[in-house]
Amino acid sequence: MVGSRSSGQLRLSLLGGFRVTHDARHVEVPMASQRIVVFLALHDQPLHRTYVAGTLWPDYLDGRAAANLRTALSRLQAGTGPLIAAQGPLLTLSARVAVDLHETRLLIRRMLDGGEAAPDLVRVRDRLTVDLLPGWYDDWLVFEQERYREMRLQALEALCRWLVERGRTGTAVEVGLATVATDPLRESAQRVLLEAHLAAGNPAAAVRGFERYRSRLREEMGMEPSGALAAMISRGVRA
Repeated sequence: MVGSRSSGQLRLSLLGGFRVTHDARHVEVPMASQRIVVFLALHDQPLHRTYVAGTLWPDYLDGRAAANLRTALSRLQAGTGPLIAAQGPLLTLSARVAVDLHETRLLIRRMLDGGEAAPDLVRVRDRLTVDLLPGWYDDWLVFEQERYREMRLQALEALCRWLVERGRTGTAVEVGLATVATDPLRESAQRVLLEAHLAAGNPAAAVRGFERYRSRLREEMGMEPSGALAAMISRGVRA
């Protein structure tokens, strides 16, 4: 696709798995070429070919890595619009490609910074329940996967609180359950779920959830929930 000039909407999905669509039609991309597309999508600036080749093929000599890069670029399908833009030795993801990771990160940042992105996150909340490229274990990707996972957990917690504040307790419980499913030992995730149960008028569900969390925390970590969380449950039950 490097240098192709065909028009149409290109979308790159990285959340939950790799997928490219051109005008809503699935586009097959070879695995080696997928890695280049992903690597460039995770960076906000053009990257030198030598750096890209050396990072993606670290166990090869420079000449072999550069040859692998050329081959992978050439195998990107032609005729679907440019996924990658090349300017001399520099490569970047084409500005014409919409990326679900970029869109979701922007919404999360707006919400965490106090903006009104919460309604948008409700509409795309399925994106917040999946990881960045699950099943990919490249060294250069692991940090980005962990960073996005933490970011989406914070967003799910904030979204749950936002829903509770507006009385949408049913949806808040759903979001809270998704948050806990992502990281069952995370106390802040448990807190927003228990708060949603209490706000929905279901103290018994909150107590059951707290007891499950305490048992699992004891079994797996040898720890107890914080006193603040236990006190919150007690206050909620009395209320």
